[in-house]
Amino acid sequence: MNPPVRVFAALPAAESDCRNRPQDLEVTCLNKPVREIQVTGVAEVSCPADRAWLVVSVTSTKESINEVTNSISRRLEYIFQTIRQHGVSEEHRTVRRTLCRDAEAYVMEAEILVTFSEFKKMEQTCCVLLEKLDKSVQVGTPRFFHSAACLSELRVRATVSAVENAQQKASKIAQLLGESLGASLLVREEETKEWRNEEEATGGECNSMHFPPLLPTATATSQVSVSFSFRDKSKKKL
Repeated sequence: MNPPVRVFAALPAAESDCRNRPQDLEVTCLNKPVREIQVTGVAEVSCPADRAWLVVSVTSTKESINEVTNSISRRLEYIFQTIRQHGVSEEHRTVRRTLCRDAEAYVMEAEILVTFSEFKKMEQTCCVLLEKLDKSVQVGTPRFFHSAACLSELRVRATVSAVENAQQKASKIAQLLGESLGASLLVREEETKEWRNEEEATGGECNSMHFPPLLPTATATSQVSVSFSFRDKSKKKL
């Protein structure tokens, strides 16, 4: 994509030229020559989701509360051990338990919500749990999302890239005019936009041959206006 370029140039005009200028021509009379260039830079940056939620649930039915509690606790301990071995700390998991009575038995269900930052380890965790716990465990479909840090970095990258594009254009224009580009005088961010291709995205089964699935993507655009000075040719080189 070739982003648009706006160029503004100001040239000194003699006082007599100002008095005798045509009516349809606007000329600004300056006491000092203005040697600067202003360009617009545009950039678009995208990044895939960097986090995923995964819900793992286990259910047990026993004749007493003590039995069903012990049964669920053993399964939970194995699940916790498995996700620890795959690099997930305790702060990135939460547990919710529910207990109800069904006729003469007690039914307890536990749901563990785990947040993964490495999708390959999430796949490995799913496979281990399904293999070892078999039908007593259910592994949900992962839900992918962008962390706040990822989105913040995305916005910064878009703005920095827009400024870099503006600088490259200004440098090429300066060469074309036989000038040498100097320091930046003003940087102004004029417009930013951000969107995602999917607000909520779910993946396939953990044993899918195409895991991980197509991830949701966040995109940020930035448009900046940057003014640069031209170096003074009259100064002698040291």
